Amino acid sequence: MTVSRVLNRRPNVDDRTRAIVLKTAKKLGYRPNQIAQSLALNRTFTIGVVVPEISHSFFPEAIRGIEEVTYKAGYHLILTHSAETAERERDAIQMLESKRVDGILLSAAQDVQDDTIYRQLMKVGVPLVFFDRCVRGIGASCVSIDDEESARVITHHIIAHGYQRIGHLAGPLHLSVGRERLNGFKRALEESGMHCDESLILESGFQETGGYAAMMKLLDLPESRRPRAVVAINDPAAYGAIKAVLDRGLSVPGDVAVVGFSDDIRAPLMPVPLTTMRQPAYELGKAAAERLLAVVKGSVTSAEDVIVKTSLVLRSSCGCWDDGTYNPPGSLL
Repeated sequence: MTVSRVLNRRPNVDDRTRAIVLKTAKKLGYRPNQIAQSLALNRTFTIGVVVPEISHSFFPEAIRGIEEVTYKAGYHLILTHSAETAERERDAIQMLESKRVDGILLSAAQDVQDDTIYRQLMKVGVPLVFFDRCVRGIGASCVSIDDEESARVITHHIIAHGYQRIGHLAGPLHLSVGRERLNGFKRALEESGMHCDESLILESGFQETGGYAAMMKLLDLPESRRPRAVVAINDPAAYGAIKAVLDRGLSVPGDVAVVGFSDDIRAPLMPVPLTTMRQPAYELGKAAAERLLAVVKGSVTSAEDVIVKTSLVLRSSCGCWDDGTYNPPGSLL
C-alpha cells in the first residue's frame, strides 16, 4: 500500500520512505502501467491542447508556455491542430475526450459558428479553458489580452501622428477577438472626434492571403477615399496588406501606413519592419495552463477572464518610428 501511495503520488507517506521507494523503482527500471493507473486514480495526467494554426510564431510560443507549466506539474500534452476549421476542431475535441484527458486548452478556429461542442464537453465534466481566441458566455474561463483596449491603444497612436483616413482589416466578428479589436478601433476614432467610415472596414481573417485580398479592395477605391493608414487584426494580415501595397507600386508608410497585432517573429524582419501590439504569447500560455490546472484540481470552480498585458512596439511601417513605447492618456496597459 505504501509503494502504491508513492507511485500514484498520494499523500501520507513520509519523505524518507518516499525517497527509498522512488530510488528502488528507478533501480529496478519500474514503469507504471498508465492505463491501470488512470483507472485507479480517475486521472490520466494528460492535457489536450487545440490550436487553430501553427504556421506563425504566436501559437508555438504559447504552447511553450503551456508545456512549461504542465510539465512541472507532472502532466503531458496532447497537441492538436484545427487548421482554422470547425470540423477539424470538433474532431480534435472528440478525440481528446475519448482519451480521457484531464482538461482541454483551446483557441477557437476562425470559422466556428456554433458553441454546441464546447457546451457538450463541459456538460460531461471535462474542464475547458479558452486562450487568445475565446468563446464567452458558456461558463468557461478565458485567458487573453484586453483586445478592445489594445486595439484602442494602437489606433490612438496612428491618430496621434496625424493620420485621418484609417482603415481596419477585421477578424471574424463571431469570435471575441474580432469583435473586441473592431470595438477598440472604433472607440479610438470616436474619442478623437473622427468619423468611422464603414467602407474602410473589411473582414480579412487571420492569414496573409486574407490581408492581401482585403487590402487590394481598399486600394481599388478612388485615391481620395483610400485609407492613409490601416490597422490589421494581426501581424499575418498586416504582412498581406504590406505585400498588396508594394505590389501596387506604392510604399509603406509613404502611401499607406500599416500596423499589426501580436509581434510575430517576422515583424522586425519584414521589408518594412512592422509596428505592432506585442502579445506575450509565452506568458499567456503559462497563465492558461495555470488556470486549467486550477480547474482540474478543483481549487477554482467559477469562470473568470484572465487578462495578460500587451505593449506597443514602434517600427517604421507606421511612419512614426522611435525607440520607445506609447500609451495614450487613460490607457489600461
